[in-house]
Amino acid sequence: MKIVSRNEELLRDALSCIPQPSSRTSLASCNRLIRFEDISAAAFKIQCGVQKTPCMYSRLSKQYGMDIYLKKEFLQYTGSVKERGVLYLLMSLPQEQQRKGVIVASDSNFSMAVAHHASELRVPVFVILCTSTAPARVRMCREYGAMVISYGTTGKDSQLHARRLAQENGYLYLEEEDSAVYLSGLGTVGLEMYEQVPKLDAVIFPAGGHCGLLAGSAAALKHLNPHISVIGVESESFPVLQQSLKAGHPNDDQACNNHHFYGDVSGVGFGSNSLQLTGKLVDKVVAVREEDILISMLRLLEYERATVDAEGAIGLAALVAGKLPELKGKRVAVVICSGNLELHLLQQCIARALTLDSRVCRFSLVISDCPGDMSKLLEFLAREETRVLDIKQERTFVTSELFTVEVICTVETRDKIHTAQLRNALLERYPTAAWTER
Repeated sequence: MKIVSRNEELLRDALSCIPQPSSRTSLASCNRLIRFEDISAAAFKIQCGVQKTPCMYSRLSKQYGMDIYLKKEFLQYTGSVKERGVLYLLMSLPQEQQRKGVIVASDSNFSMAVAHHASELRVPVFVILCTSTAPARVRMCREYGAMVISYGTTGKDSQLHARRLAQENGYLYLEEEDSAVYLSGLGTVGLEMYEQVPKLDAVIFPAGGHCGLLAGSAAALKHLNPHISVIGVESESFPVLQQSLKAGHPNDDQACNNHHFYGDVSGVGFGSNSLQLTGKLVDKVVAVREEDILISMLRLLEYERATVDAEGAIGLAALVAGKLPELKGKRVAVVICSGNLELHLLQQCIARALTLDSRVCRFSLVISDCPGDMSKLLEFLAREETRVLDIKQERTFVTSELFTVEVICTVETRDKIHTAQLRNALLERYPTAAWTER
């Protein structure tokens, strides 16, 4: 890759590579170098269409031994940072293409951002979704102003149909690629954080399948201060970026586009531009477990009153998991980039996170089926200051003595220390109690 200057190296631009009407299916054909000024131009152009989200000091700072600032991109209108790149992309289209319209074929954050901003710009927008799409996502796309069409049973079916409609009607088929117009829009996050938090030591971004935010923001931050550490975080289940960096090209062997929990993090959506930028500008890429992401979601809900999805929580998960000990005592910004989590998933995630955090636990014990024994157990739990969430009694299939009952209790505790105290007290009072390990 050619180097322009010290402050412009490794940045690519597509401002002069706007798709022509004949280019209806892709935006990734622009490979010219970009300058830092283009990210600044994107920030100026989209400032009236997206929120300048706060980057606030977090109460989690004391818990993890560093000054943590959270960039709350989930506060965007559609709940995602993707709005920045999408708006700049749509505003950069030729007027003729804006008149004809655009089409997308997924229920991702990218598609919802396209639906909203195309409607705001009065650009005709069509969203093709497969019949298995969650009803809430279909409703949101319609409410954002898109014409939603259900087609096919898989995402591939809807994508093929969208491409066919684009070819027949002159629509521009959009998908999340690493065109430099899109990267410039996403890079405005880095600009804002640099302005909002002075003397930053490190910035943590979600990585994984779609690393445009990481690549674009790294370009801005490294231009402004090369000493700022830029760190990407992905899931151990889908180490797409790490595998791609090792291979030197995008690797989709680890992709899992249908995993609803991981959403946009799990699929491969970047190309050579994003990969080269990441390889040259990003200081470190770490992977975290699913358990760490769930606990991170719980911490954000409790301490920040922020309801986020896996993509939004994965950056903080690196600190929760202790993957970055070198940041202790430093000033660190974490991008919370997305908050689009379906309700049924939210319930499952929080319940599982409480269990992983040793704050919801279960045990079983056998007691005499006599009046008063159950009340004694409940009195014991009350003295231990635990909250009983569920209690079941099994009389028929008990393998112990006659006239006994097996009691299975699910209780909530304050923290790990309280859980350990309860367990010790329970085993002392009921030596035959069996603790269910998570």
